[in-house]
Amino acid sequence: MRGEDRAGAARPIRLLLADDQPLLRTGFRMVLGGEPDLDIVAEAGDGVEAVELARRLLPDVVLMDIRMPRMDGVAATKIIVDAKLPVRVLILTTFDLDEYVVGALRAGASGFLAKDVPADDLVIAIRTVAAGEAVVAPRILKRLLDKFAVALPDPDAAPPRDLRVLTDREREVLVQLARGLSNAEIARALSVSETTVKTHVGHVLTKLGLRDRVQAVVLAYETGLVRPGS
Repeated sequence: MRGEDRAGAARPIRLLLADDQPLLRTGFRMVLGGEPDLDIVAEAGDGVEAVELARRLLPDVVLMDIRMPRMDGVAATKIIVDAKLPVRVLILTTFDLDEYVVGALRAGASGFLAKDVPADDLVIAIRTVAAGEAVVAPRILKRLLDKFAVALPDPDAAPPRDLRVLTDREREVLVQLARGLSNAEIARALSVSETTVKTHVGHVLTKLGLRDRVQAVVLAYETGLVRPGS
């Protein structure tokens, strides 16, 4: 999460743009450069450069393309996350690259959006990721998981060993997370307080050794706890 400047005010969110298409980087710079709380500190044209700049500049958020020369965005994300840098990665993709997204989330990306996302939604997503939260686009996630549904386990089978460490209520919360609900929506669905939901989410992530809610969503589908369309 980002810090404060000497005056005590929150400093701008420092962004690194990683995309091999200069025109797209220019477009993102035009959209994001006008936001007073966003500061684009550098641009990378491939994955290797993205990793080098992330290590040297420690931006708050890397806006990462998936398909790039020398090193793709999945590999670059894994290196950044494994190095435990105070840097979060937000993946931008197109539907024809769906098969790469699950790999990026497994690698530790904090979320993903389609490249044609409206400007306002992109700005909100960047702020959300910079604040330490994850961004899950339910529509895109559903399309992804529908493609791989045949490989998912039978939800009627016994729960995988990993999920047995959860209490019944924690599993309920994980199911709601996987359906794309916010903490407030989960609280309403389960008739509990939002603070209680936050506590349960924290327990789920800790017990399962997950980085954030995005990885929790992927695990819920991979283990068959939730099926696409359910």
